[in-house]
Amino acid sequence: MSSRTTVLARIRAALEAVPGGEAADEASSGGRGGADAAYRQAHVLPHEVLPLLAESLRDYKAVVHEVTQDELPRAVADAVRRRGCERVVVPPGLPAVWTTGLVDTELLDDTPPLTIDQLDSADGTVTACAVAIAETGTIVLDAGEGQGRRALTLVPDYHLCIVRADQVVASVPQALPRLDARRPLTWISGPSATSDIELDRVEGVHGPRTLEVLLVLPEVPEGRGDSGP
Repeated sequence: MSSRTTVLARIRAALEAVPGGEAADEASSGGRGGADAAYRQAHVLPHEVLPLLAESLRDYKAVVHEVTQDELPRAVADAVRRRGCERVVVPPGLPAVWTTGLVDTELLDDTPPLTIDQLDSADGTVTACAVAIAETGTIVLDAGEGQGRRALTLVPDYHLCIVRADQVVASVPQALPRLDARRPLTWISGPSATSDIELDRVEGVHGPRTLEVLLVLPEVPEGRGDSGP
């Protein structure tokens, strides 16, 4: 008898031993659908989602700046200048307005695809994202518009990622319906880091050593801002 057959036989035996009352309780509560519905509930209030994402990202040693849509081009230019980048990779589909301030920086277009050596010699990359998860401080890329192929965010040592407020969800279950499992998904929780058996942390082994995030806040409609007491 194979190991697979043995394991499956034990699972069947365990399921047969479940008391009938438990099965009835599961059915009355909606079964698996009821459990999924409960699991999808966020553990934070809607107005807490963006601050929680910023906090979670900083816990992972990412650099986070909160900016408005109008401030975004200047924020991109400031971030690249602080980093001292002279050459940055720009994936296809990245909004051109985001990089209008990079007048002294060489923009490396990935069309046709850059070689690994070209990516390695770049000072960084600027991308959008597909979704961001507040509770886990995770940014997900799916190789869509403005994100590019996976190598663009794994080879350069610096990643500047732009996250819009409408792309942020509270939890992983809320993120999954927004993603297509058939696409190449990259889940990023802070700069790349690993540690050995001595627990010595080494950054930049499997990806960028530095992750910087520009969190674009939602626009406040005129007349809806704080007007004081």
